[in-house]
Amino acid sequence: MKIDGAVALVTGGAQGLGFAVAKHLSGLGAALAIADCNGEALAELPDDWGRWQVDVTQPTDVKAAVAEMVVRQGRIDILVNNAGVIFSEPFVNILNPEGIMHDYRRFRDTLTVNLDSVFIVTSAVVEQMIKCRTKGTIVNISSISACGNEGQTAYSAAKGGVNAMTVTWAKELGRWGIRCNAVAPGFIDIDSTRRAIDESFLKHIKATTPLRRLGAAVEVAQAVASVIENDFMTGVVLNVNGGLTI
Repeated sequence: MKIDGAVALVTGGAQGLGFAVAKHLSGLGAALAIADCNGEALAELPDDWGRWQVDVTQPTDVKAAVAEMVVRQGRIDILVNNAGVIFSEPFVNILNPEGIMHDYRRFRDTLTVNLDSVFIVTSAVVEQMIKCRTKGTIVNISSISACGNEGQTAYSAAKGGVNAMTVTWAKELGRWGIRCNAVAPGFIDIDSTRRAIDESFLKHIKATTPLRRLGAAVEVAQAVASVIENDFMTGVVLNVNGGLTI
């Protein structure tokens, strides 16, 4: 797909990694529709970007917002499911005698924001793609944690589910000319990473990564653009992790 002239919806696109992806796609000529729950961050976006304040875990609100995007911008060619929250909690914590095991509510909340949201937004967008006969493309932002990461039961489960849905949708949606891929970043040097992971562990990550550094947000954005532009790529989970998993 040619990005120049396409309409791209980026969830969580008002800040962090999502903003980097949106900015990169905009620079390549895409018209932007940004869905984010942070109204203050949305207000700071460039004037020519479409913006919708919406909670991507609420199906009714998402469906209404997506329908409005299509009316206002004609169609949605590209969906980047970026919205999510990094969450860490050990499955067993003997230092907390009142709650030794991972809290179930936090497990469910993590799945809701990182997995359910991808299903909810993609359902709304694909419905519009099929109705408008748009041969579109979906890019899900996964994670290196999808293969299982110590201390991240809930987050790993969510991202593993994202990878499974990516492959399933690639198989189902190809008949309508809709492709679905995922980009799985490793440890990226952005605020959310530094809030979730302490500096000593990040030093360990750098030391064990073949490229000896964290990734940059723009490098993830470039990977997103590459799977959008390659029309024979579908069902792929593209790792962008500096070689950490090889």
